[in-house]
Amino acid sequence: MAQIIKRGNTYTIRVSAGFDSKGKRIKKNLSWSPDPGMTAKQIEKELSQQTAMFEKKVSSGSVIDSKIKFSEFADKWMKEHAEKHLAPKTVYEYSRLLVRINEAIGHIRLDKLRPYHLMEFYNNLAEEGVRDTRRFVAIPGLDAIVNAHPKSRAQLAVLSGIHANTIRSACIGNAISEKSAQGLSASLGGKVADYFKRSDSDKALTGNTIKHYHRLISTILGTAVIWQIIESNPCIRVESPKIATAESHYLDEEEAQRVVTSLENEPIQLRTMITLLIYSGFRRGELGGLQWPDIDFDNNVIHVRRVTQYLPHQGVFVKETKNKGSMRTIKISSIAFVMLRQFKTWQDTERLRLGEAWQSEYRETAKENKKKYQRVEWLFTTWNGMPIFPDTITNQFKEFTERNNLPYVGIHGLRHTNATLQIASGVNLRTVSNRLGHTQTSTTSNIYAHAIQSADAAAADTLENLLNPAQNKSVGHKVDTN
Repeated sequence: MAQIIKRGNTYTIRVSAGFDSKGKRIKKNLSWSPDPGMTAKQIEKELSQQTAMFEKKVSSGSVIDSKIKFSEFADKWMKEHAEKHLAPKTVYEYSRLLVRINEAIGHIRLDKLRPYHLMEFYNNLAEEGVRDTRRFVAIPGLDAIVNAHPKSRAQLAVLSGIHANTIRSACIGNAISEKSAQGLSASLGGKVADYFKRSDSDKALTGNTIKHYHRLISTILGTAVIWQIIESNPCIRVESPKIATAESHYLDEEEAQRVVTSLENEPIQLRTMITLLIYSGFRRGELGGLQWPDIDFDNNVIHVRRVTQYLPHQGVFVKETKNKGSMRTIKISSIAFVMLRQFKTWQDTERLRLGEAWQSEYRETAKENKKKYQRVEWLFTTWNGMPIFPDTITNQFKEFTERNNLPYVGIHGLRHTNATLQIASGVNLRTVSNRLGHTQTSTTSNIYAHAIQSADAAAADTLENLLNPAQNKSVGHKVDTN
C-alpha cells in the first residue's frame, strides 16, 4: 500500500520494495507537484493515477532511486541505452573511459555528486603520469621471436586468447593491453617482462581526451535527468576542459607528388590504397569497406556504401557509413582507375593461385523466398581474401613514409591533403563537401579554414592581375622626378 505525504504543494508517494540483504525495508519515493490551476478534484484524480503507475513500476523493478551509485547507474545506462542505440565501436570506447571514471566517482551516489567532484577528476586527468600504465609495448625483436616460433600466428592467437591482428600490432610496436601481453607471453613460453615493457606513462592526457571523459559523464547524467532520477546535471556547472586548437596535418602539392612518385616501387595493394586515398579523400574505414561491385570501371566512379571497423572481441566487422551524406558516389581520376584495373588483375591471379585457401565471404540473401549465397569480394584484403585490418592500412603507410624519408601526416592526413588541394585548385566548397561526405558545408569550411583563406588571398591577387595589368607592370619601378 502506497503512502502519500504532502509537504506544501508537493506530494511524496512512498512505496515499499521489499527488504535488503540485512532485512531492512527498501522504500522508493516519487515527488509530484500539481500544475497551477488544477482543482482539488483534478489533483485527487491525477495523484491516484501517479500512485498507481509508480506502484506498478516499483513492483516490476523498473524504478531507479537517486541514491544509486554512479558506477551502478552507468552500467545500467550502458546496457539499456548505449548497447541498444550506439555503434559497437562507440560502446567499446565508452566502456574503456568508464574504467577510469568509475575509479574516481563511481562510488558516489547520483544525488550526492557535485561539480567539485568532477573538477577534481578533470584536474587529476590533466596531471602528468596519469596515462594508462596497464598497456605494454614489445621489446625490439618480438616480431622475429614470433616468426621463429614453431606455432603459427593463428595458433598463437588461439593459445593467447587474443586476435591474430593484436599479435601483429604488438610486433610492429603498438601498445596492447596487459591482458593481451600476458596471454601472448604465456603462449611464447615466458613472462611479460621477457617480451614487453610498460608504455610511456609520464605524459599528461590531452585536453581533447579529457573532454571525451567530460562528454561521457555529462551524457550519462543527462539521461539520469531525463529519466527523472536526479533534478539537474552537475556537469552544466563545470567549465568544459579546454582543447588546444590544432590545424589539420596535410601534404602540400610538392609533398603529395613525392608520395605518389615513391609508391612506384611498393607492393601493388599498398600502392593502390594510398593512391586511392589521395585521389578520393576517403576515410580509412570507407576504403576498407570497398567491394569490387562498388567500382564502376565504365564511368570511373566509386560508390561508398559501408565502412569496416575493428574491435578486439569482434575482429573486423561491417557497419553503415558515418551518416547519410557519407554514403555517396564520386568520380575518380582516370590515373587511379588505371591502377585499380592493374590491381584487380593481380588480385584475380592471387585468387586463382591460392584456390580454396582464398576465403571470400559468402552471405546468405533472401530472394523470392529462396535462400541464396552471395560472395563478398573485398577490394583490399589480407593474404587470403578476408577484409583488411584497418590498422594495417595505417601501419603500412607509416612504414612506407619511413622507408622513403617522406613527411608523415597520418592516414587521415591524406584525406586532408585531398580536400586542401581541391580548395587550392579552385573547386567550389559545395563540391568538396559532397566528395568528402560531409552533411553540411559548414563542417568543411570549419575544418579547412586555412585552405579557404589561402584560396581567397590567391583569388584577390588573380583579380588584381586581371583588372589592373598596367598598374602591376609599374610596381617596383621608381619614377625619377629630377
